Amino acid sequence: MTEINKEMAEENKMDGYEKVDLYNQVLVDKIAVSYLDIIKNIGEDPNREGLLKTPERVAKALQYLTHGYDTDPAGILRSAMFKEDYKQMVLVKDIEIYSMCEHHMLPFFGKAHVAYIPNGYIVGLSKIPRIVDAFARRLQVQERLTTQIKDCIQDTLKPLGVAVVIEAQHLCMQMRGIQKQNSVTTTSDFTGAFLVDKTRAEFIHIIGSKLH
Repeated sequence: MTEINKEMAEENKMDGYEKVDLYNQVLVDKIAVSYLDIIKNIGEDPNREGLLKTPERVAKALQYLTHGYDTDPAGILRSAMFKEDYKQMVLVKDIEIYSMCEHHMLPFFGKAHVAYIPNGYIVGLSKIPRIVDAFARRLQVQERLTTQIKDCIQDTLKPLGVAVVIEAQHLCMQMRGIQKQNSVTTTSDFTGAFLVDKTRAEFIHIIGSKLH
């Protein structure tokens, strides 16, 4: 188990909040040196009080924000697969996502809606958000993220169909470049039964409804 995964495991066992700092210190030191140079190169003084620990803080934050590289999404699904004769839609919607655009390394964030139709196996419901997070916590583009989630579920569970829709805001569009603060990007990908208009329409209707 990696240091980042150990941190996540410890956090999941806690009833309340407790800060747990478990990082690969060798990587922290290497990344911190690079950020020290960046701070100097943008014209700041890395020795002033507010920036003294910034390189290390950023190095730790970056490790956490990209800990998806150390996870096995298919393994997450396989750890909680159960035989069940249920062949209707299973949908987990409004899954919060936080990722980083690989082009500018600025955040994009929003919600993912993920559904599948079982074919002999169901999976523990918490595992769907976990695999979303495993792929999101990497340098990403939204289009690839959508497809990776779909492919992982399809290849591992072998369901009758998978549907994934992601709606996200990109700070690379909002803070720089075109600077359109209210823009939202939507991506989708479907397999199997969700390629049929009726099933796909039901999925789209449900994710747009407020049932709770």
